Amino acid sequence: MSSKNYYNQVVHTLQELHKNYPTYNLGRHLATALDEYGDTWGITDKEMAFALDKYKSQLDMDIPHTDESEIDKIIKDGMDLDNILKEEDTDGDF
Repeated sequence: MSSKNYYNQVVHTLQELHKNYPTYNLGRHLATALDEYGDTWGITDKEMAFALDKYKSQLDMDIPHTDESEIDKIIKDGMDLDNILKEEDTDGDF
């Protein structure tokens, strides 16, 4: 029966993080991933692998907003909610 090698999994995940997020340094990845653990001296390889996988999943789900015009439109629409709601009310939607 072969057990999973969590040490190698940690190294592999760190390599993926470096490849996918080259502007983030190793310290940033580790500090963020292990933030909930407090003292990491006694953390097991399995716990570290889990924490890094969870952190990587969160990073991968984040969608960068690079289209400033889209963000500007959302802000402008948010500032004009009263008029938008009035328009919808006159359309008979409410």
